[in-house]
Amino acid sequence: MKESAELFKILSVDKRIEIIELLKKEPVSVNALAEALKITQSAVSQHLRILKGAGLVKDERQGYWIYYSLNRDTLEKCRQRLNLICTCGCLGQQTVTEKNLRAKKG
Repeated sequence: MKESAELFKILSVDKRIEIIELLKKEPVSVNALAEALKITQSAVSQHLRILKGAGLVKDERQGYWIYYSLNRDTLEKCRQRLNLICTCGCLGQQTVTEKNLRAKKG
């Protein structure tokens, strides 16, 4: 349980979510991430260090540059963990409130 709490704490920072969104497309360098996010390279590096420590991001050196990409296996485990927590039945189903609102309109 503590592991899940730590993971959600890491993902509670907007810029880290934005980094993950950018890395979904392709591996990206710190410079490109900094430019896209309009923050310093130092700030990007700090976020990447935390994401990498959590196993969400991995890096690969290509010549002088280091490119960061998602660790899709770890990200999938996070999704599965969230699905276990969210047991409200909301995945692909209408909520009781939505059904009641439609019944009143109809």
